[in-house]
Amino acid sequence: MTRFPTFRGRRLRGGEPLRSLVRETRLSPAQLILPLFAVPGTGVRTPVVSMPGVFRTSVDELIRDAREARELGLGGVLLFGLPRTKDAAGTEAWAKDGVVQNAVRAVKAEVPGLLVVTDVCLCGYTDHGHCGVLEGDRVLNDPTLESLARVAVSHAEAGVDAVAPSDMMDGRVAAIRGALSEGGFDETPILSYAVKYASAFYGPFRDAAGSAPSHGDRRAYQMDPANAEEAVREARADLEEGADVLMVKPALAYLDVIRRIKDELGAPVAAYHVSGEYSAIMAAIERGWLEAAAMREALTSIHRAGADIVISYWAREFARRP
Repeated sequence: MTRFPTFRGRRLRGGEPLRSLVRETRLSPAQLILPLFAVPGTGVRTPVVSMPGVFRTSVDELIRDAREARELGLGGVLLFGLPRTKDAAGTEAWAKDGVVQNAVRAVKAEVPGLLVVTDVCLCGYTDHGHCGVLEGDRVLNDPTLESLARVAVSHAEAGVDAVAPSDMMDGRVAAIRGALSEGGFDETPILSYAVKYASAFYGPFRDAAGSAPSHGDRRAYQMDPANAEEAVREARADLEEGADVLMVKPALAYLDVIRRIKDELGAPVAAYHVSGEYSAIMAAIERGWLEAAAMREALTSIHRAGADIVISYWAREFARRP
């Protein structure tokens, strides 16, 4: 008679009730944040060709998406804006009647109870497409901090629940935290893009947000994809400056970094499943090379790696599918 080992892993894999009962990682819609792109105008819903299922929408249309996000039980939305005009300083980023500020006010009024987070950066608002004040070909760190602080305060004045600086300037969390406090917004959390790599996976997003640099690249301020120790230093610095949540971006190519940040710092961790990661899987699904379950598997892996919050363009689909 064949002798079998005491451990038989298959005993708990035979049927869904048991499989579900012993499942170690459970990603729920409430842990997902849906990015949305706001544009000026009314009745606008323009598809982003390189991101299937993603649209640029005017605020009235964005309200529909936000309402659906709430109905699906998503954790919130992350707002990006495409301004009416651009200039060298990115002044539309902190305009009181800017597209993001208007979107925040509208969502908070029309979709109460939905968490609204705003991206704080200048790249989509500057005519050169870089994330800060430019001198020649060089982005100036310290002069940019004042602009970023103005953007964050303008979002807080509009009623946002949390701000998410994505620029990767040194000291920007401290500058934003100080400005928020001075403006009476001590309770506004900062979800910091603490670890943002100079990645090849951002291309489709730059189509959506109109934020591609007109010259050069962003390697002087975004991180080298080869570095992990530096990621821990960056995240620790943001935490010490007053960040409440630490984000790693991109996600799938940096699961090891997500795990390290979570283990070594213990703070809440978010991960951005970025446009290129999303679009690559979507393209394969559309061609029949992958099943739709591949996207769920990818998002689950991000949560399993240690991300408490996952930002994904597939958040609605995740919530719709059993």
